[in-house]
Amino acid sequence: MGIPEAQLETWSGVGAGEGSSTTYTSIAASIEDPAAVYEDRRFDVFLQGSYGNDTNIYGESDVDVIARYKGAFRHNIPTLPLNQQQAFEAAFPANATYHLSTFKTQVEGALRRTFGASVVPGKKAFKISPAGNRRSADVVAAFNYRLYSRFGSLSDFSYYEGICLTTISGDEIVNFPKQHSENCTAKHQATGNRFKPVVRIFKNIRKKLVADNVIAREIAPSYFIEGLIYNVPNDKFTGTYSNMVFNALAWLQIAANRNGLKCANGIHPLFGDGTPVSWPGADAQQFINRTITLWNEW
Repeated sequence: MGIPEAQLETWSGVGAGEGSSTTYTSIAASIEDPAAVYEDRRFDVFLQGSYGNDTNIYGESDVDVIARYKGAFRHNIPTLPLNQQQAFEAAFPANATYHLSTFKTQVEGALRRTFGASVVPGKKAFKISPAGNRRSADVVAAFNYRLYSRFGSLSDFSYYEGICLTTISGDEIVNFPKQHSENCTAKHQATGNRFKPVVRIFKNIRKKLVADNVIAREIAPSYFIEGLIYNVPNDKFTGTYSNMVFNALAWLQIAANRNGLKCANGIHPLFGDGTPVSWPGADAQQFINRTITLWNEW
């Protein structure tokens, strides 16, 4: 039968954004406050996640903020050929003396000056609880990261710029939020502004499946849902929302386990086990299967 067009139309809309802009503004102002203590202030602050990508749905609350130190960078140079490693070491002979752990501690101090006990360290981010018009927020303190594909010299190199963060247990995670956002925007434009509404529909489907106790919320993070729909070919985004969702599901039913699909950042594999930057294949397949069942049995 399929999910009615009226329901899909409702699900396609942007969720209420009251408080998200002021939440981000207040957090950015706290981190950038001239009175906040840093050993080095070469950093930028920006929004990521559903609010940053305009794919938020009704009921989503967390505002995701990145504070990225840019005065030094982590890199993947040890994975390159030896001659390129040697060229890099000749170009950058000194190691950075300002460390991510220090920057993270100083970002936490800046946040606590403003938000006090509302700031709680989480696994990857500082959690800021809501109050008044302020939404709950996750703030990640990260270093700049360069994923080099080649390094010959200071005038001959190629890299992707991203972020590197550490978890509370000391694990390192590299991601590319700006490429994710830029690629989602380009996909949205290439599909006649249909991509982001369809992403919101699939996020609302996830929300219903969780509410109905069909799946656990953690098996289908918003980030990976965006990546999943990003891979759907542009020619599937035509007609009504019913047509677009049906076309996407029909394609995903075949393509879900294909190797080679990338996250929306265009860099990390979309599917993969044992890594925080890829979606475990079994979780992805469960979400796709349950979504198809919901569509068929509506």
